[in-house]
Amino acid sequence: MNDSFAFSNTRPRRTAISGFTLLELMITLAIVALLTVIAMPSYRSYVLRSHRSDAYAALTQDQAILERCYAQNYSYSQACAALPAFPQTSAQNFYTVVLTQSATSYLLTATPSGSQLADTACASLSIDQTNSKTALDSQGVASASCWGQ
Repeated sequence: MNDSFAFSNTRPRRTAISGFTLLELMITLAIVALLTVIAMPSYRSYVLRSHRSDAYAALTQDQAILERCYAQNYSYSQACAALPAFPQTSAQNFYTVVLTQSATSYLLTATPSGSQLADTACASLSIDQTNSKTALDSQGVASASCWGQ
């Protein structure tokens, strides 16, 4: 009998297959999804807090303009035409700045706009001529933590 036609009892060897099983991929995906669900609210809160610096900068800039006007004219009124115009929005457009003034006082208020509207903890930041800083949440309740950051 010819050996070339004989059948062998040995099976062909299977080489080890490298890669991931579907179960391993699903477990990994579940872990990543769980971490994302936990981390995203904290990250969003951090982003909202960091955008408050845009309001602080706008209010401080406007306050400096008003104090310069007062030093020149002894009045906070609109007699300071030579000074730069007040920005209606903050530099990055996260806040809208409103000025309420009289001859002897002023109140600058920054309110969130755009994506910053989600910041309900500090919905209004204000500063006046005595450098008194106030903050209100979205319900109108005073919030002491907004200016301390």
